[in-house]
Amino acid sequence: MGDKQKRTGVRAVSETTIQIDFVYKTIRCRERIKLQPTPANLKRAEQHRAAILDAIERGTFDYNTTFPNSPNRLLFATYKGEGYKLEDWLETWLARQKKHLKSSTYDDYRKIVENTLTPEFGRTNLSDFKRPMLRDWCDKQTCGNKRLANVQSVLRIALQDALTDELIESNPLYGWKYERKEAPKPKDEIDPFSAEEQTAILDACRDPQHRNLIQFAFWTGLRTSELVALKWGDIDWLRGIVRISRAMTQAADEAETPKTRRGARDTKLLAPALEALNAQKAHSFLAGDIVFLNPLHGEPWAGDQAIRNSAWSPALKRSGVRYRNPYQTRHTYASMMLSAGESPIWVAQQMGHSDTTMIFRNYGRWIEAKDADSGQKAVAMFSTSSNKNERNGTN
Repeated sequence: MGDKQKRTGVRAVSETTIQIDFVYKTIRCRERIKLQPTPANLKRAEQHRAAILDAIERGTFDYNTTFPNSPNRLLFATYKGEGYKLEDWLETWLARQKKHLKSSTYDDYRKIVENTLTPEFGRTNLSDFKRPMLRDWCDKQTCGNKRLANVQSVLRIALQDALTDELIESNPLYGWKYERKEAPKPKDEIDPFSAEEQTAILDACRDPQHRNLIQFAFWTGLRTSELVALKWGDIDWLRGIVRISRAMTQAADEAETPKTRRGARDTKLLAPALEALNAQKAHSFLAGDIVFLNPLHGEPWAGDQAIRNSAWSPALKRSGVRYRNPYQTRHTYASMMLSAGESPIWVAQQMGHSDTTMIFRNYGRWIEAKDADSGQKAVAMFSTSSNKNERNGTN
């Protein structure tokens, strides 16, 4: 490569790199510098090596600062996590999480790590990452607090695991959350279908399997992910219930258990739901385990988007009913049950909620007194008891 001069600890190893050889803490180290090995660059590399040796002699040499991308830097860390790049830890952490998380949750984590955290903070040393770095990044974003909270949550968990592994001395995000002040947002649009609209939609279904699926959704309140994972073995025909024990999300390769304990539940099969199931028997009962199949190919539905494109949207267009997304079938079920006077506690159980908080928050306007005499039974009972006590001379 043109340089015949004998040099100590420096040599050309390719057309674009020069290798420096030195001993640090009794370990022989070889590091490459991206420089074309011209005589001038070899001379510079030799001078760089001499500076390294001088720093070693003085006790001021910092391997991580001099060669921040070298794997060797980890050999000389004064504590376990020194020299780790955040991107290295996030990659390791994410791989570790895969076997413990549901596919949908893992996919959410992966997107946040790969699309946000690694590009923004990946080259930062794990031990150097501080809260203000994330705060400054959040300040520049135009997304809402929910998105910011999701990013913070993933990073906070990853850093907590790094702390557990003794890679860092403290978690800079522990007990802290960035949240900007926002104008109150309208509640999630709850726009149920009327009885007339339901009839029009069902009548507009050209394929009987589409009709069965939609009618069952209206009368059970199941989420789309629960509908597409439903198996014939989940139906208890004698008791008239369906056992909800799995869900199939877009990101998952197979059905998963519900995220919450209350998500697994027994849902009562009302007459219209049973009617839809009995009609569906002719199409899938002998075809396999799954109840609802995509009639285009006889395979299970791939998820919400497939149902929306093939069954839902065409039926609404033909029916002339104002478009709402398929999730409104769940809202429709809740509103029908509550309008008919069913117990909010029972409705919450049917829908897989842990308590009635969501029911009262989202569907309060459908919970009305059954009649003008509501509450009079309590008045009659307790006022009568009070009068009896007075007549008997008791307090």
